[in-house]
Amino acid sequence: MKTITILLVEDEKSVASFVSTELGFENYVVEEAYDGVQALDLFFQDESKWGLVLLDLMLPKLNGLEVCRRIRKKSLVPIIIMTARDYVGDKVAGLDGGADDYITKPFEIEELLARVRVALRRRDSYAAAAARHIYQVGDLYLDIEKRTATRQGKTFDLTQREFNLLSALMKSEGKVMTRDELLSEVWGFDYMGQTNIVDVYVRYLRNKIDKNQRARLIHTIRGVGYALRVDE
Repeated sequence: MKTITILLVEDEKSVASFVSTELGFENYVVEEAYDGVQALDLFFQDESKWGLVLLDLMLPKLNGLEVCRRIRKKSLVPIIIMTARDYVGDKVAGLDGGADDYITKPFEIEELLARVRVALRRRDSYAAAAARHIYQVGDLYLDIEKRTATRQGKTFDLTQREFNLLSALMKSEGKVMTRDELLSEVWGFDYMGQTNIVDVYVRYLRNKIDKNQRARLIHTIRGVGYALRVDE
């Protein structure tokens, strides 16, 4: 089994040491950075080496949200944000900035390890999907490798969250996916933010891929969830 290398970005060195030690017990290789600038320098020395990034929000020199955004522009590596502020706005900002999950300090190490495992499984799932490269539903095409969505020659500008939601719906073409299933796959199994976040992002997608189209692809199943399909 290939060793997974984790970039741990945490300015409190005692916390970094504790987390690194626990991750080491699980056979992960950990490299530490103590501010945002150092984190980016380390990451971009070799983007391909990293299996996951654990990223504190409150960092010297460059804050965690900006670090997250800069990494996400270049890489699809899983990012878990660690924050001492139990404030929904921070968590939503982190997720919208490209993070895959978050955990609030103080946390139990078992919870962090579980989140790491989930993020890595999700990464492997996306990698398997990428091997198939392109999904098609009707006249909508989703290129996993290029991260593009196209319909009738028009390419849509999607955020990462919108792209992942569309990918989840297209991979399950015709199947009704519940809000809980979509929350688990796209936001993480224990997302604690606003419960209507799925509806909000479905609306964003509709305004892009279904707007001004004769045939709508995203369908609401009342009381259940959503399905992406071509109606005959």
